[in-house]
Amino acid sequence: MKALVFGVEAEVIEVPEGANQLTQNLARTPVRLMDVDDARPLHPDWVVTKPRLTGICGSDSKQILLDFGKGDGDNAMSAFCSFPQVMGHEVVADVVELGPKARGLEVGQRVVLNPWLSCGPRGITPPCPACEAGDYSLCWNFTSGDISAGIHTGVAADATGGYAELMPAHDSMLIPVPDGVPDELAVFADPFAVSLHSITRHPPPADGKVLVYGAGSLGSAAIAVLRSLYPDVEVAVVARFPAQVAFAEKLGAHKVFAPEPRLELIEALAEWSGGVLHTPMAGLPMAHPGGIDVVYDTIGKPETFEVGVRVLKARGTLVKSGVHASARWEWSPLYFKEISWVGSNAFGIEEIDGVRMHGIAHYLHLVDQGRVDLTGMLTHTFALAEWRDAFYTIANQGTTGAIKVAIDARS
Repeated sequence: MKALVFGVEAEVIEVPEGANQLTQNLARTPVRLMDVDDARPLHPDWVVTKPRLTGICGSDSKQILLDFGKGDGDNAMSAFCSFPQVMGHEVVADVVELGPKARGLEVGQRVVLNPWLSCGPRGITPPCPACEAGDYSLCWNFTSGDISAGIHTGVAADATGGYAELMPAHDSMLIPVPDGVPDELAVFADPFAVSLHSITRHPPPADGKVLVYGAGSLGSAAIAVLRSLYPDVEVAVVARFPAQVAFAEKLGAHKVFAPEPRLELIEALAEWSGGVLHTPMAGLPMAHPGGIDVVYDTIGKPETFEVGVRVLKARGTLVKSGVHASARWEWSPLYFKEISWVGSNAFGIEEIDGVRMHGIAHYLHLVDQGRVDLTGMLTHTFALAEWRDAFYTIANQGTTGAIKVAIDARS
């Protein structure tokens, strides 16, 4: 089968003079479209699927665009992956082959991938306490068993992902798509579930004010979650590009702000939320009292944290779901205002309106019931052979208007 493989010798190409750094990185990324062995069931209860539409996750684009930052050399997550990799975990697919012990699926069925390579897919019994609780992204066994190390499909060498003509998956990793939900909406199930997890585990107070930092797919999904499940909460958004601004407004954001200059951003957020600013001897001002209850940071960079802690209320919450390299930031507001800085890692079994089921299943149900509509978030699609064009589009979002880009294998 054809597959896009990361961790191989780069096929270096030339780029136009003056190309931005991400485009230059794309020209030398260690990725090739290659012929590899067809995907096969890794255990008897696994199946083989044929991807239809595979979204490009922010973590995938950072990896292929070599957007690691300067402080990423000691990243602890490198212990939980193996190479070479066929990435792609935001996948809508058709089931094409069943392993002899696979249950609950039929050939021809349209499904969305739940990518976590947790105890069940690895054949480990009894399940660890995290899996027993439905917290699959916190599984204790991501490096155990005879499946190669990896937290999810696409970062484990043998659990190949959706940037390929075929993809293996355990029968528990595939969630049926309702007939009324098109591929173009089903493909958002993973990023929506990420934001659903971050918000429902750290919900805003009734009639509160929140900030969504970032308006890519995670930030856009967060706006949709907040407007659907917490309609009385006021939502401000920081959006970098015009296409993101327009989509955030379409989703119902009450206010949308530009990320730079940061001083003006902090002043505008304080004015919007009722925060009182105090100017230090050097650096950015801090709101005390602040007026924002929760910041959902889908970017995860030092400069976004520095804004978040300055505008939050005392004992407010900064939720980090964005992934980026570590670096120094001025964090004294954390202790002064007794802010809770918490991480939010993907998704598992989530609760909405007293109902517990997988976050991806919640998303598909909400779409099918007309409670969430992310139409318009998928801005670009490309064939697998056009993978460089796909990542170029992401590397140049300011001019391309990309929000979510996907690999389309349906033609």
